[in-house]
Amino acid sequence: MRVVCIGLLMGAAEIVPGVSGGTIAFISGIYERLVNALKCFTPVLILKLREKGIKAVWVSTDATFLVLLFGAMGMAIVIFANAISYLLQNEPVIMWSFFFGLVLASCWVVSRGADLGTLKTYLFLGLGVMTGLVITYLAPMEVQPSAVALFFGGMVAVCAWILPGISGSFILLILGLYAFVVEAIKSGDLISLIALGAGCAVGLVSFAHLLSILFSRFRNATLALLTGFMMGSLAKLWPWKNTVRYHLKSDGVQIPLVQEPVLPGTYEVLTQQSADLTIAGLAILAGVFLVISLDRFAKKNDV
Repeated sequence: MRVVCIGLLMGAAEIVPGVSGGTIAFISGIYERLVNALKCFTPVLILKLREKGIKAVWVSTDATFLVLLFGAMGMAIVIFANAISYLLQNEPVIMWSFFFGLVLASCWVVSRGADLGTLKTYLFLGLGVMTGLVITYLAPMEVQPSAVALFFGGMVAVCAWILPGISGSFILLILGLYAFVVEAIKSGDLISLIALGAGCAVGLVSFAHLLSILFSRFRNATLALLTGFMMGSLAKLWPWKNTVRYHLKSDGVQIPLVQEPVLPGTYEVLTQQSADLTIAGLAILAGVFLVISLDRFAKKNDV
């Protein structure tokens, strides 16, 4: 049941461009289990399937865990997509405040697992912060949506999905592939979707292998790096933003492409909307409370 709840939260987070489902996995205590399960899906698995049978392979790949998690994520995307999209358009300050509190508290929770008493870990923490900031402020590129571009775009986007901090949809926006992918899904462009899916599959397994090695050999440095990465991504989640560039979808809906964080007072002047400081503060506290609750639950129960 706990895995299903985490999957629902991960799916809901993925709907918001700039929020990663990997963040939810990280703070809920299933991140390393997820990485270790994903790294099992290599061509060697076919040989194991022939030698040991379906049941043995199912257990060795932690398939029940993955099915429950990804199934719940898919359900959340279907169930909550319209509601979250509506809130982002009509109550953006409240939504961004909630996710800001979520990631802010996550930084504290994750940092406790790393020994920050050494210069080495502080260097990795700083590197993570800088990386998160750089990705957040990258200027969108103009990429020709060929099969090759979609393949490599899928590889990069799925790495962002598994990393806490930045979402895969945000990376697709930066690469200039987001609109094409959305249209490909709507029109059922199988060739494009297969190229994207193949890139996602290769990137997910490859990156899971890398993360597994990093956790086993350089756990402290890896935790510090990921903590810094989340801290850097807070700039993207700042509740009060001034949108300087939009992406226009085919249905006329505007998607913020380039946004600058501003002070609440400046936000009111630029947008002619209330900063909603009291409600925003409560939403931040709600995000913090959810993370602390997940953390305490993770300590008391094994997934």
